[in-house]
Amino acid sequence: MPTYNSLISRDASNDPLVPTPVSAEIIQELPAQSAILQRAARVPMSAKSQRQPVLDVMPLAYFVGGDTGLKQTSAQDWKNVDLVAEEIAAIVPIPEAYLDDAQMPIWGQVKPRLTEAIGALLDGACLFGINKPSTWSPSVYSSAVAAGNATIAGTGDDFAQDVTVVAEKVAQDGFAVNGFVSRAGLTWKLNGLRSTDGHPIYQPNLQGAPGGTLYGYPMSELTNGGFDTSEAELLMGDWRKAIIGVRQDISFKMFTEGVISDDDGKVILNLMQQDSVAMRVVARFAFATANPATRLNTNSATRSPFGVVQATTAAS
Repeated sequence: MPTYNSLISRDASNDPLVPTPVSAEIIQELPAQSAILQRAARVPMSAKSQRQPVLDVMPLAYFVGGDTGLKQTSAQDWKNVDLVAEEIAAIVPIPEAYLDDAQMPIWGQVKPRLTEAIGALLDGACLFGINKPSTWSPSVYSSAVAAGNATIAGTGDDFAQDVTVVAEKVAQDGFAVNGFVSRAGLTWKLNGLRSTDGHPIYQPNLQGAPGGTLYGYPMSELTNGGFDTSEAELLMGDWRKAIIGVRQDISFKMFTEGVISDDDGKVILNLMQQDSVAMRVVARFAFATANPATRLNTNSATRSPFGVVQATTAAS
């Protein structure tokens, strides 16, 4: 009987003669930068803790009544803002055999992602208080809300008005807004907004670099996962009043010997015995918000150098 349907063809699932090529390039986004490390004032620390003096009480002047009037006394005072460095660390172990067989340098892929992870952890803690050490100051968000420098998105006629309302509150406390940090995607919302004279309130960076300007001040979207979108749409303020203390900057070290254990002391991985290599990243940072007295508001409870346009789902 004649045969017409016999042929050699490729088996898409497992073809021994036509192997599937594997790309040596990983499809991924570039590591996102930390907002707080970019915008906050960085202070080197020579010890675990350090005190930063901040103006607390401002002196007053008085008119002297008549030629023989008595001159009154006044005082000026400061308070300390404590910077306490806390350690951040992570270990990434990889079997040596896997490193040998990989088609690309793995450590070159891991290192920038660890840096990104530290930045995301810092942003979440400093901006929103997520997993924040108890030795650190209240977060930027908490400081703004406690002082009343907040409004819910949609309260005004449009988002632009919400921004200006909060910025005015910060200004009335005696501080100048010098930058913005937003949730991812907010710039697309801002692109459609115009001032009363028809000009865009948001200007993207025409050189292709991330970020742009909002009302002439630098603005950046936080894309590393550290922005709490359930609480806020946009943070603003005088970012010189956010202080990052650097006791030990981000550093990396490789290990081929040693053990990794859990909280109970049980050995999870023996690098020497199980032919593995580990990369360890360590950093020690402190965080504090400074809230110096100003001529416009001498009450620290109702004063903050920061403001926030809150999300409609904000819990506080």
